[in-house]
Amino acid sequence: MSSRPILAAACAVAALASVLSAPPVAAGSGGLRLVPLSARAEVVTGGDVLVAAEVPGDTPLDEVRLTLDGADVTGAFRPDTATHTLTGLVDGLRPGRNHLVATAGRQRDRLDMTNHPATGPVISGPQQTPFACTTDLFRLVGGGTLGAPLDDDCSAATRVDYAYRTTGGQTKPLPDPSARPADLAWTTTLTGETVPFLIRIETGTLNRAIYQIAMLHDPATPDPAFDRRGPGWNDRLIYTFGGGCRRGWYTQGTDTGGVLDPRMLGRGYAVASASLNVFGNNCNDLLAAETMMMVKERFVERYGEPLFTIGWGSSGGAYQSHQIADNYPGLLDGIVVGRSFPDVASATNLTLFDARLLEHYFTDVAPGEFSQEQQRQIAGFLRWQSIGNLSAGANRLDPAAEFPAELPAQLRYDALTNPGGARGDVYDHTVNVYGRDPVTGFARRPLDNVGVQYGLAALESGAISAEQFLDLNEGIGGLDADARPTTGRTVADPIATRAAYDSGRILSSGLGLATTPIIDYRAYSEDAANGDIHMATHGFATRARLEAANGDADNQVLLVEDSRYGGFSLTSPALRYALTTMDQWLTALAGDEAAPTHGRVVRAKPAGLTDACWSRDAEPRRIVQPITPDNAGVCGELYPAYSTPRLVAGAPLTDDVVACRRKDVDRSDYTVDFTPAEYARLLEIFPSGVCDWSRPGAGQRPPRGTWQTF
Repeated sequence: MSSRPILAAACAVAALASVLSAPPVAAGSGGLRLVPLSARAEVVTGGDVLVAAEVPGDTPLDEVRLTLDGADVTGAFRPDTATHTLTGLVDGLRPGRNHLVATAGRQRDRLDMTNHPATGPVISGPQQTPFACTTDLFRLVGGGTLGAPLDDDCSAATRVDYAYRTTGGQTKPLPDPSARPADLAWTTTLTGETVPFLIRIETGTLNRAIYQIAMLHDPATPDPAFDRRGPGWNDRLIYTFGGGCRRGWYTQGTDTGGVLDPRMLGRGYAVASASLNVFGNNCNDLLAAETMMMVKERFVERYGEPLFTIGWGSSGGAYQSHQIADNYPGLLDGIVVGRSFPDVASATNLTLFDARLLEHYFTDVAPGEFSQEQQRQIAGFLRWQSIGNLSAGANRLDPAAEFPAELPAQLRYDALTNPGGARGDVYDHTVNVYGRDPVTGFARRPLDNVGVQYGLAALESGAISAEQFLDLNEGIGGLDADARPTTGRTVADPIATRAAYDSGRILSSGLGLATTPIIDYRAYSEDAANGDIHMATHGFATRARLEAANGDADNQVLLVEDSRYGGFSLTSPALRYALTTMDQWLTALAGDEAAPTHGRVVRAKPAGLTDACWSRDAEPRRIVQPITPDNAGVCGELYPAYSTPRLVAGAPLTDDVVACRRKDVDRSDYTVDFTPAEYARLLEIFPSGVCDWSRPGAGQRPPRGTWQTF
């Protein structure tokens, strides 16, 4: 357990965010040029960096000399005559600024780099405290753990273990790497190499996270290196992101997004992940981006640059994939997401917030006044049970509701017994972005329902009466900073709201995602008996944002089937199809040396890769048709999308308005004929007006840019 105090600098707000400069571009003259391969020059970590020296064709490679802060490091570089480059892992970087200089005759280039500690932070701001180390709980493939942490940053010694795949389809540890078990399976990779199914697993710590990297490698051959690749690696990397959100704070975590999927490894992919890329351990996409950045840097330094990197994650893993690709372009080249949401801050939190308010109103304020069917139509969900299900999900808004088991009870926030304790909610977990309220010291919140007309569509359809509509909106209330019901509506903090948009915590889709291939796979679950948070409308929200930002969403493909294969498993033929076609898509783009543009990405999409669903038959059939929010066609009948309380209230499909701008109540906006008394009451309920969904929300604007730091 880290004993360091919470840093005052954690009060930083978006005004303190900065945007990193663009990475260097190729010199038009074709002169000597230094290019960082493992990390952007401003965010190098751990004291080393993989660098390439691009040398003009008429300059002999052996004439190039390289120095780091004046010391000769030429010997660290390996020549490649095919590309006429020198590549080297430069280590010994001092904290802060470093200068790598290449010279060849009168030619000269200098690369200025900033080195950060391997324990972080780099871009996410002051680290959270308290923080529970879990190296002694993290289970290794061969049994045992990483042992007690080496320091307050939860560090552990890096280690390599081996496992193998059996002919019976099991993954087993290989304690003796020199052994060749009788049941050892073989596999043929995408590149046509037939190799023994021997799995090398590197485990270590970076950024206070536990990371793992797995790939096929025969331990009887030399260890892989950036300039020595084994036949088992197909030159591609999949980075997996885990789901969850509740309890996702104050802990290192005891799992990763998974690196041992046999269908990935069997095709020759390297697979990487980290514990802070599981939202059940860390529900902060900014910290997730930082962790992924550092793990990929480690991968490139050790194993070399991949041809491309695929982001792979469902639910909370989809949050990370979307937001990393949009806000930190270059880390992920394409993403395959499942049961997706656009982001944490807007569509999801707003839906959970509204569900909590509705459950409280129907249960505690007006019990028996609305039938279950009326409640369902006000909420917009397919199942009435979803109201309670999603209300429970709103525990992520409650600072005292849920904590990781590893965090001692005496450190947890309680309004009465421990008001200075660690607050377990998504806003305090992202306080480096939102800042602190100067009065309470709690995180500012981009959360609002002023002017929202709950049940508006249900009123217009006749499902509820005008009196019920008025009662509902008069009594719905809000939640305070401790998620306790209030009679008044919740008012968003304007600083936090602007920060949510400016920083990209609310997904724009107009930055890196504009040039990112996206396959959105959904194992349909809205018909689950107890309801489900993973609603199709959230995938449509992302598509609507892509269209709004880029003119179209042609770089996104939607695939839908039933949930017989689970939420996101490669046992699904549809998901295997997604991986195969994403590989084809990115391979085509990798063959194009020009920088990706939206149009180029769309043109590289494989022929036949379009929206589709799979039938519910015993042998599912692929049905090709546009997947649309109006539930058109066979796919719409098989897998209908439903609404949310905010959409029922008239919000746009993008679902990205935190605090709506308001307009005066106008009788002509309603098809219902209010009596004079009812209309007078409506004016009293909404004294500052009702939401004008035709306008952007308060503080809503595009992010300040990519590669922001805090």
